Amino acid sequence: MKIVSFEELNEKYTQGFNVCFVENNCGDDVDVVIIDINSIFDYEEKKLLICKENYTSVAIIDDPSDFDAFKNFGITAWIVRESLMELPELLKTIQTRMSL
Repeated sequence: MKIVSFEELNEKYTQGFNVCFVENNCGDDVDVVIIDINSIFDYEEKKLLICKENYTSVAIIDDPSDFDAFKNFGITAWIVRESLMELPELLKTIQTRMSL
């Protein structure tokens, strides 16, 4: 499963998964993108270039108003920043559901 993050994440939040930071030219055919409110427009510009036709987007929520902003961008999953330690479990669930 190819995962690209639009923000640099601490490895402890992605244990068990190889996550590439988008600025490192991760290529295309991305299965999962991880974004936050600061990267939403960068994601919108690049998603057609880097993502597979069927991909999953995970938004990191910093405050409740972020959720309202993300609703208009078709985000697949959300995680609150304070719960980032649970991100590997969320990625495992995504991997299972996508059968990757």
